Amino acid sequence: MTRILFNTPFTVGDEIERIREAIDSGHLAGNGKFTRICQDWLKRETGCASALLTHSCTAALEMAALLAEVGPGDEVILPSYTFVSTANAFVLRGATPVFVDIREDTLNIDENLIEAAITERTRAICVVHYAGVACEMDPIMAIAKRHGLPVIEDAAQGIGSAYKGRPLGTFGTTAAFSFHETKNVVSGEGGALAVNDRSLAERAEILWEKGTNRSKFFRGQVDKYTWVDIGSSFLPSELVAAFLSVQLEHMAEINLRRMELWQRYRDGLQPLFDSGRLRAPVIPAHCTHNAHMFYILARTSEEQAGLLDHLKANGISAVFHYIPLHSSPAGRRFGRAGSTMEKTDDLSARLVRLPLHVSLEKEAVDQVISSVAEFLS
Repeated sequence: MTRILFNTPFTVGDEIERIREAIDSGHLAGNGKFTRICQDWLKRETGCASALLTHSCTAALEMAALLAEVGPGDEVILPSYTFVSTANAFVLRGATPVFVDIREDTLNIDENLIEAAITERTRAICVVHYAGVACEMDPIMAIAKRHGLPVIEDAAQGIGSAYKGRPLGTFGTTAAFSFHETKNVVSGEGGALAVNDRSLAERAEILWEKGTNRSKFFRGQVDKYTWVDIGSSFLPSELVAAFLSVQLEHMAEINLRRMELWQRYRDGLQPLFDSGRLRAPVIPAHCTHNAHMFYILARTSEEQAGLLDHLKANGISAVFHYIPLHSSPAGRRFGRAGSTMEKTDDLSARLVRLPLHVSLEKEAVDQVISSVAEFLS
């Protein structure tokens, strides 16, 4: 039996050469030539005011929490259906995550429930663009403006996606991207913080440089650098940046290949969607997605479990996604629900993620489709 892996990190082919170039340069620590290449690419492609490469998306979210000045006693509104880093960034600052239910269609935070969850302690709104499909940013930004709150975009899955033609990561005060090996563009581990509020750009750089003004020193703006603020070691090494620089250059073709596979799943499973035996991903007409994942929704949690077992028995690595944070041990300890969580509980118990990566052959996609159809027959 040929196994079909859930994910295989894709390499373009020039990564080793770039890493060798970084080694030969004699600069392996962060904030060198390749870091700047990646940051310039992000600024150019997204239009953000500034971009800072980080060692993970988790680090970028922690920087976003620092820039929003989240602290003890504060609350941050976010979905429960997300990875733990979204909440941990704020819990580490002493704040309480306030979980809001998700939409039935996109599985993104339900913008209609956000305002009711705002209290005098609310410090920020953090949205998550699930599966690279945009949240409804126009109403969310309007709510934030009415209440004077910063918006943080968790765009871990959203590189190359857009809302009404505008790249994700450019709506909020700050945004976090991921280059983890399971994402479209990878560097093993890695991330980036996009800063859209220009007034925060200088402080973001200081936090990024361990709380020092060392970047100013390297630019010749001060004659010596010193500790001026809180911060941490958020930089990746030049080896990581060198690898990532190649991936970013080829993002368009990577996403195009993923889209071809995504559409093959969509077309091949259409009879099951039409018959109501499965539900397909929903992509609103005003959203451009990056084919980050292809998921299906079974009719019941029992059917989800049975389908996962069936696929595994046939050598296919498919997975469920998040255990909702509000029902996790740490979520109950550190957070609270800001709405009913009916859709989060229901949809999370029925979702199955199918294999999707650039190295996946079309024949393998067809095999997965056949196995899913066999189970449901």
